[in-house]
Amino acid sequence: MAEQRVITAEGLQQLIAILAGEGRRVIAPTVRDDVIIYDDIESIDDLPLGVTDVQGPGSYRLVDAPEAEYFGFVVGPHAWKKFLHAPQIELWRAQREGGGVNIHAADIYAERAAFIGVRACELAAIAIQDRVLTGGQHVDAHYKMRRDHALLIAVNCSKAGGSCFCASMETGPAATGGFDLALTELKTAQDHLFLVDVGSSAGQALMDQISSRAATAQEHNAAQAQVEHTTESMGRSMPAGVNTPQLMADNLLHPRWQEVATRCLSCANCTMVCPTCFCTTVDDVSDLAGERYARERRWDSCFTMDFSYLHGGGVRNSVASRYRQWMTHKLSTWVEQFGSSGCVGCGRCITWCPVGIDITEEVRAIAGVEAV
Repeated sequence: MAEQRVITAEGLQQLIAILAGEGRRVIAPTVRDDVIIYDDIESIDDLPLGVTDVQGPGSYRLVDAPEAEYFGFVVGPHAWKKFLHAPQIELWRAQREGGGVNIHAADIYAERAAFIGVRACELAAIAIQDRVLTGGQHVDAHYKMRRDHALLIAVNCSKAGGSCFCASMETGPAATGGFDLALTELKTAQDHLFLVDVGSSAGQALMDQISSRAATAQEHNAAQAQVEHTTESMGRSMPAGVNTPQLMADNLLHPRWQEVATRCLSCANCTMVCPTCFCTTVDDVSDLAGERYARERRWDSCFTMDFSYLHGGGVRNSVASRYRQWMTHKLSTWVEQFGSSGCVGCGRCITWCPVGIDITEEVRAIAGVEAV
């Protein structure tokens, strides 16, 4: 393992300035409208210093943190897929020009971005979307271009949220790979320290430009203890010893699907906030004058009636069938398709469900395992 380095808050500011100086769009957690989202930042002053989140089923709020940390919170409603698997893109357009119609292929825009504050569960989600959107015969060129030009600067979690269950999915809370740099924030009486692990040559090139020193054994141990505490304080977990993919496949007619359907609003919030969901639809749009016509791709959800529409109607016309489709795909058939679960345990689907449906509770109910 490469030597861990230590930077201060000034070093983190140096990093942001270097990334911006390279012409990169620097995106990190920041507070907007009483939530922590991912958006453009210019300095460490834009980070949520001293702010933390309190989450639970159908519940999210920001409060003052007991420790003034830059990354003392978990995940909000935005996933990094917003910047990689864009919510809406133009596929092609047609324009009336000179008495005729010209068709133009859409530009595949390669934005050079740097993501700061990527959690371990989100690294796992990006790796899943890499397999889904670039790992097969048909590569999503729009995703691949954005992905190839993105730098990932991870942050190991110093706390677990009330909806988190990444430890039971083996996706966190510590970043183990897939990053360019990984930071562990340690608050001392004098300063903020960040232990830095380098994960790529691009990450090393950045560190070569930043003031740093070698980490001490005490600092290394403190960082490990912090991650262990986060693991032990995880708010939820998938039931241990349960073969979840097989459980889903064997219980397609379980009465729990009807029970959860009485609560589910089929609003698609869970799929919109999920960092791995990738379903899309295609719309044809035109302006009122009939001068411009375009074909656009946008996010869609298996919870919408039209998603499974075939000639004559929708295949899944009940809430129960749509919820079952989402959950069995996420936890079972995804494994058959892509070699891993489609869930990384970030807990967003629990927090941002208006009625607080908990995916871990649903698995336990079907498995007949009591909550812990």
